[in-house]
Amino acid sequence: MRRAIFPGSFDPFTLGHYDVISRGIPLFDEVVVAIGVNGSKKYMFTLEERKRFIEEAFADEPKIKVVTYSGLTVDFCKEINANFILRGLRNPADFEFEKAIAHTNRKLSSIETVFLLTASSTSFISSSIVRDVIRNNGDYTILVPDTVRVK
Repeated sequence: MRRAIFPGSFDPFTLGHYDVISRGIPLFDEVVVAIGVNGSKKYMFTLEERKRFIEEAFADEPKIKVVTYSGLTVDFCKEINANFILRGLRNPADFEFEKAIAHTNRKLSSIETVFLLTASSTSFISSSIVRDVIRNNGDYTILVPDTVRVK
């Protein structure tokens, strides 16, 4: 089975995330959206909210599974028998950052990282930008799937 994980904090889940996951579906038998838990980070959305946003966005897609994990991503890959890490690249800075992580992961394990370029229509979107728009009462709804709503 070709199982990939798409790791991240997804705070919040954006249209960019949605795009990369959607385009990964035909490449793998299963895509596990893995929400990393970091106790030292302050999140805008709870873990339960972030998980629900993603599950609802892919409710009709049986190849998508949403889970949470802590620790090293490569260790989690081994735990669930995932041979691939799926990552999206928005710009050259993303590439340099992700390349270093991919090389490290490859050194620590046999896990391959597969990069997909984000769609031009979503390449400017980041979770930090969305959080800033939300904090300043802007229209964040054009940057996230319909499942993401602020209370």
